[in-house]
Amino acid sequence: MKRLQGYLPIVALSILSSATADVLAQQTTNQPAPAVRPQQPPLTVQKVKGDIYQVKGGAGANAGFVVGEEEVFVIDAKMTDESARQMLQEIAKISPLPVKKVLLTHSDGDHVNGLTGFPPTVDVISHENTRTHVAGAFRADNQRRYVPNVSFTENLRISRGTDSASGRIEMLYFGPAHTDGDVIVHFPAEKVAFAGDLIFLGRDPLIHRTKNGTSFGLMKVLKSILALDVDLILSGHNDPITKDSIRTFITSVEERQEKVAAMVKSGKSLEEVKAAFQIDTQPAGQGARRWPSLVEVIYLELTQKK
Repeated sequence: MKRLQGYLPIVALSILSSATADVLAQQTTNQPAPAVRPQQPPLTVQKVKGDIYQVKGGAGANAGFVVGEEEVFVIDAKMTDESARQMLQEIAKISPLPVKKVLLTHSDGDHVNGLTGFPPTVDVISHENTRTHVAGAFRADNQRRYVPNVSFTENLRISRGTDSASGRIEMLYFGPAHTDGDVIVHFPAEKVAFAGDLIFLGRDPLIHRTKNGTSFGLMKVLKSILALDVDLILSGHNDPITKDSIRTFITSVEERQEKVAAMVKSGKSLEEVKAAFQIDTQPAGQGARRWPSLVEVIYLELTQKK
């Protein structure tokens, strides 16, 4: 069994042997799929703070990386081999150090399908539930190598170098939210955190019930982020934000949860609740949402037995 240097488990670390592109990618949006894939914006790298960088553009969600003392750590992997390779080219312009580890915030395709564009020697690190979802989706021979080979059930600390106090990376798990495997990649020294798809500003959060996601769990996790000593929060689909934006986001979602709960208590049906919130009811294939709306998810969470 392979053991990696620089890993300090907080709780329950497991190191596992490694066992299609569109499978997970289709779980990243609640909007109808376009008939023709739009041209992707150019891939760009923006310095966030210290040696931490955000990667935007290309195919897939925002990613990031941090330059350590002996290696570069990447956060999420883009959606295609091409965009992953472009990201590696941009990293090489900033640091000659090798990319040895990819840290996954969760399992959606726009965050993980680019893994096959990385060298086959990289270690892929995720929550155990994310590993399970990726393993279920990565069936092709060229994908199996990139199923996470390091996983954990609660939290994991990783050292960026010899100074563990200032060079620590924390992968924090606060429970099911967008999926059941979301983690926050936290940089305590810089007071920066990557939150994956836990935050969707400008639109409703997407909750993957098929991956055991929960809107009420999302509120718990976001409040846990507020408790962290961070100044900037980066996410998969927004520019960097502060805690004020998260507070506003929480208020918006909790207001809808309260309204739906009141309607459930008064005996309203799902269709009546959707109508009250003006949620479209078109059949699939006629411009309807491909995934349940937030209101529907809340209703189902309140009415269906676990």
